[in-house]
Amino acid sequence: MKNTSVVVTGAARDFGRTLAIRLAALGAEVFLSARNLKAAEATRDEILALGHTKVHAFACDVGDPESVRAFAEQVGRVTDRVDILLNNGAGWLDGFDLGSVSDEEIMATVTSAGVGTVLMTKHFLPLLRASQRPDIVNIVSLVASGRSDSSSASPAFYAAKGAQANFADIMSQRLRSEGVRVISLYPPDFRNVDPLGPEWDGADRGPGTGLTAQSLLDCILFAVNQPRDCFIRTFGFEPVAGGGGQPDGA
Repeated sequence: MKNTSVVVTGAARDFGRTLAIRLAALGAEVFLSARNLKAAEATRDEILALGHTKVHAFACDVGDPESVRAFAEQVGRVTDRVDILLNNGAGWLDGFDLGSVSDEEIMATVTSAGVGTVLMTKHFLPLLRASQRPDIVNIVSLVASGRSDSSSASPAFYAAKGAQANFADIMSQRLRSEGVRVISLYPPDFRNVDPLGPEWDGADRGPGTGLTAQSLLDCILFAVNQPRDCFIRTFGFEPVAGGGGQPDGA
């Protein structure tokens, strides 16, 4: 990942933080965002403490058009290209009964994953088109695959991830002629241990243990490091029997 510029949304916690820390450790220049600037800066400071200096923190609410535009403009002042856009940030909403959540919560959930992925892709496309290896990676969810109803997520979360999945699918087709790959991952609930803790290298990754963040990251690295004739559109995952469909840190 040396000499690559990577944008990671939702990088203040959970899998977004994991992505930012591990990609920086592999040599990438990381542009990380979170709704709260101080939270993004906390992840940045963890990376700086490890000796990786090519890391930048920004505030960005992916569901707010003005915020996304400002984020893209700020990144464009630092770099002339983005090699990988990681659409990870999205709001999780619990609740089997649709009536148990407020209208405001529904709007925020659908906007963050659905509208957020569209806005991020739109406003970062100019920087991606300037790259020799442009990839857009979307962390979707098993709930959008139509194969599982085992999640405790609200139907609004299903709607949000469905919108994200359908957008990613059509953009994968429409951007292929430009050499921009759009790669989507559909994980079930997965274990995201601290990437800076001893559990990272010692995690049990055997059969029946459930998907790990390590394996999810390995899939991303595999896809983005393939030669440019290899267009991988989706990674589908089988959940552990009885497991849910919420990606940890969605």
